Order: sequence, then C-alpha cells, then structure tokens
Amino acid sequence: MKPLVFDSRDLGQTEEFLSQAYARMRIGGDVESPHTRISRQVMGSVSFDRLQLEYAMSFDVHPLGKVCLCTVESGSIVNQVAGQEQDTFGPGDTVLFAPPDRPYVGEIRRSRYDIIMFDPALLQQVAGAVPGRRPDLVRLVGHRPVSAAAGRHLQRTIAYLRDSVLADPDLADEPLVVSTAGQLLAASVLSALPSNAAADPSGMDRHDAHSQTLRRAIAFIEDHADMAIGVADIATAVRVSPRALQYAFRRRLNLTPLGYLRQVRLARAHAELGSSDPAETTVTAVAARWGFFHPGRFAQAYKAAYGRSPSDTLQGSFSG
Repeated sequence: MKPLVFDSRDLGQTEEFLSQAYARMRIGGDVESPHTRISRQVMGSVSFDRLQLEYAMSFDVHPLGKVCLCTVESGSIVNQVAGQEQDTFGPGDTVLFAPPDRPYVGEIRRSRYDIIMFDPALLQQVAGAVPGRRPDLVRLVGHRPVSAAAGRHLQRTIAYLRDSVLADPDLADEPLVVSTAGQLLAASVLSALPSNAAADPSGMDRHDAHSQTLRRAIAFIEDHADMAIGVADIATAVRVSPRALQYAFRRRLNLTPLGYLRQVRLARAHAELGSSDPAETTVTAVAARWGFFHPGRFAQAYKAAYGRSPSDTLQGSFSG
C-alpha cells in the first residue's frame, strides 16, 4: 500500500486533515503560510506517520482512542496531557505522546517527528488481559521510557517495522506478519514504558495453572496457529486468567504462550518448506506466511531447531 501524503500551506485544510487522521482538534500557527507535510503508512491496526511542520503549531486535541507514541527528529514539542504536568520533547526522544482516553494540548515548534498509533487492544493481547474484565486491563502509567536502554530498544523496533516490514509489500500484506509485528510493537512498548502489567499471579491463578490447562491451551494453539491470536485469545478459550496461562507455561515448559506459538509456527514453516517446489516459492514467502518477518532471525531459529538452513530444506525437498 502506498503511503498517504498530505502537503499544505493552508491552516484550515491542515486542521481538517488532522481532525480526520487523529481526533477532533483546534490548531493555530505563527506564520501566514504554515507548511505541513505528513506521510502515513498503515499496517493492520498500527499507523506510522512522518510529519514535518515548518512553523510553531499550537494544538488542543480530544482523546484519540489509541495509544500514541512520538519520536522526535528535530525541533521541539511541548505537550500536556490532561491531569499531568507539561513536558518538552526534543531530538532523540521516544515517548508516549498521549494515552487513549485523555485530551492533550501543546505546541509543536518547527519539528520533524514520527507519530505511531495502535489499538489499545494490542496491549491487552500481549500482556494477556481479557477484554471486559476491568481489573485485568493493562494501562500505561508513564510517558517516558523506564531507562535509556529501554528507549533505544523501542526506537529500534519502531524503525525496523517502519523501514523494513512496511517497506516490503510481500511482508506487509501477510496477515500473520501484521499480527506478529503488532504484537512485537506492543511488547516493546510494555517493556519500555511504565505500566501496570507486571503483577504476579494470584493464588487462584496458581491453582488454575495445572496440566489440564496446559493441554487445552496447547490444543488451541495447534488448531489456530494459522490465525492472528494472542494470550488473551488463548486464555479465553481455556477459561482461565491470562496470568494463570502464563504461569502454567512458565512452570511446566519454561516458555511463554507466545513462545510456544512461535515454535508451532516454526514447525509449520518447516513442513511447508519440506513439501514445496523451490521453483514456485521462497524461504521468505514461507516464513512470512507463518508470521516470521525477520529473515535472519528466522534462519537462526530454524537452524537451531532443525540443524540445517531453511533454504537447504526447500532445495532438498525436490532433489533426487
């Protein structure tokens, strides 16, 4: 999909576009012909926007309904979310620009920056919260990374998804790649930013983390490995809490549920490579169909599991 590009020197047009692309807002500018350029790419429920403002733009924005991240390349951004103190972001910063449910105001001062937005449900899928159970819902509780290293990791994840996955139409069009990439972004956000997702399993969670729970979860994963599923989906299917599910896998297999799902998908990719004609498919295409969008990491995981490269398996399937 080609990027959507907006380029205007009309403040009214810019306000209308921003209100449609983000949320209803009022903006102002400090020059007569304010130049705004925005390029948007979309991958599933995740959008990647590159913005360049050659003026100081004030803004007053209604709640977005989405998790909104911001990485600043140049200039500065003054931002204040309702109920929080004002903060200023500058070059090199990667922050939570706004939570889904709060309005925010501020000023963008002649800045080049990226906005990354995604559905909050991705946080629930990765952390294992079950929609509808309010105490389980995951929330981000701070807007700056917990450490410089965490911030750099989040920046690298965003850059890779934007510049490598989205830039390759064959990857960006694969449903499992879209699902896995979205989960990777959400996991990186939960790792980098303060949240309420670190609670230990309760006594009931520990009680539910028995072998029958694990067997049912494994059966569900095996039957749905070709679908976009997360921890919440698996937990709902086996009728336990996400924390009980996580605990069962960790205690009995020393894996996470999503780690086991990756193993199953790797096995499905192995089977497909072994039965495919190398004249009609490629390792990259098979990997992408099973949600693996990083060729090097796929090859490493494959060789560790099967003792040979995926290309050897594909070529060997029709040899002799």
